[in-house]
Amino acid sequence: MFNQATLFLLVLLAIGVVGKNQSLIIAVAVLLVLKWTGLDSKFFPHIQGKGINWGITLITLAVLVPIATGEIGFKQLGDAVKSPYAWIALASGIAVALIAKGGIHLLADDPHITTALVFGTIIAVALFKGVAVGPLIGAGIAYLAMRLYNFFT
Repeated sequence: MFNQATLFLLVLLAIGVVGKNQSLIIAVAVLLVLKWTGLDSKFFPHIQGKGINWGITLITLAVLVPIATGEIGFKQLGDAVKSPYAWIALASGIAVALIAKGGIHLLADDPHITTALVFGTIIAVALFKGVAVGPLIGAGIAYLAMRLYNFFT
């Protein structure tokens, strides 16, 4: 029951508490409960395999709520495209989605890079009030940087 994985999770829980990061605290608490109740072998593979997709779906759902409530409609979209900031936001959205696409492959294919990315995300979330979308976009940025590095060397 008390092994390296549990110790690591408890350290992360402490970091979450010190950093006052509710998301990290909840995530670690759920994982510890699953481990301690013996449900880890049933749920961990599903969470690991589908969790990123669930998270992306949940974030997309939250972003689409203003459309569903009528706060954002075609008029606001038409008004937005008149703003240079909207065009910058549009280009940024396209760029980040394309960069993240490479990150999906990196997360699936390279476990030691995944560990570094996840740890970097945990540090950013716990200590710098970052947002935990980091592993996917971080992997995409890493993938892009690795490709550029290989191209220039």
